[in-house]
Amino acid sequence: MSLEYELSVPDDVEDGAPLIVLLHGRGSDRFDLLGLRSGLPAEAIIVTPQAPFPGGPWGYGGGWAWYRYIGDDLPEPESFEESHTLLAAFLVRLPDLLPVEPGPLTLGGFSQGGTMSLSHALRRPGRVPNVLNLSGFLARHPSFEVTPESVRGTRIFWGHGTEDPAIPFSMAERGRARLRAASADLEARDYPIGHWVDPVELRDVSAWLRSGGGAEVAEAR
Repeated sequence: MSLEYELSVPDDVEDGAPLIVLLHGRGSDRFDLLGLRSGLPAEAIIVTPQAPFPGGPWGYGGGWAWYRYIGDDLPEPESFEESHTLLAAFLVRLPDLLPVEPGPLTLGGFSQGGTMSLSHALRRPGRVPNVLNLSGFLARHPSFEVTPESVRGTRIFWGHGTEDPAIPFSMAERGRARLRAASADLEARDYPIGHWVDPVELRDVSAWLRSGGGAEVAEAR
C-alpha cells in the first residue's frame, strides 16, 4: 500500500528547491492543503499525501484520517503506527518522484497532520530538518520519547489558536512544555482563532521557513 498524493512544482524549479510535505487533518484529503500554496515560498516544491484510512468508519465524514483518535493526547496505537510506516516509506521514495534534486525537507500539517508531522520527526531524530505543527498536539505513543536526542537537528514551528475547540490551547501549552524541557528548537506562535490556519499564521510560517533561524517566540495576536 502506498500513499496517494498531489504535487505542486514551480515552473522554474531548480535543484536544491525547498521541499514541503503537508499532511491534511482528519476527514479531509490530499487536495485540502494545496490551498496554502500561495502563502508559502514560491520556489518550494509542495507535496500533499493522503492519509490511508477512510474517515467514515470512525465518524470523521467522507474524507481520510491518519489515525483513530482516542482522546486527550492519545492516538489509537495501531492505526498511528501503520500511518507512520507508510509515511516513512513515502518520504524515502519521494525524491525519485520529483523533477529535481530537492533541498531541505519541511514536514508539516494541520490538526492530525500536525500531530503526525511532529511525532514523525521525533521518531526519526535528525532526519526531518523542519516541522510545521499547525493546530496539532504532541502525541503519546510507545514508538518515541521527547528527549534532547530526539529533538536534536529539528526546528519546530507550532502555531495554535487560543480559542481552538477541537484541540484546546491547553494541549498546545502542555506539548510545548515537553519540547522546551528537552531543549527543542521551538518557535511557538499563538493566534486568537479557532481550529483553522489563519492568514497571519501562514505569513509567519513563510517567514520562519525563510529565516533558517528558530529562536523561540511566544506571541499572542
